[in-house]
Amino acid sequence: MAPHCNKPEPRRFAILHHQTSDGEHWDLMLEKDQKLLTWRLLREPIDFASLPIPAERIGDHRMDYLDYEGPVSGDRGYVTRVDGGGLVLAETSDRQAQFSLQGERLRGNFCLLQEHDQWLFQACP
Repeated sequence: MAPHCNKPEPRRFAILHHQTSDGEHWDLMLEKDQKLLTWRLLREPIDFASLPIPAERIGDHRMDYLDYEGPVSGDRGYVTRVDGGGLVLAETSDRQAQFSLQGERLRGNFCLLQEHDQWLFQACP
């Protein structure tokens, strides 16, 4: 009898265009442990040529945001989903995250790296 192998649960990601009264940014959300690790991107991640992009780590978001579009509570603007799909999370720590995205627009290996107080979203080998 073959041993039972536990496959990791499929994970997802989303990128939301967040428009506020102060301007706009893009929220990159990565599913982990029933929450969404979230970074605010200062430019739209269109493809590999648009990288690297400065980013800011913000608070984790609820899983609802994987599919949500519409107004954000507390009069904090409006979000529109611009990409999403499968996620393979290779590694996370306080200063980095390495992952593969299988999105509608972004596909490949990416990482978020913190240097001093600044994060960068970039392509990784």
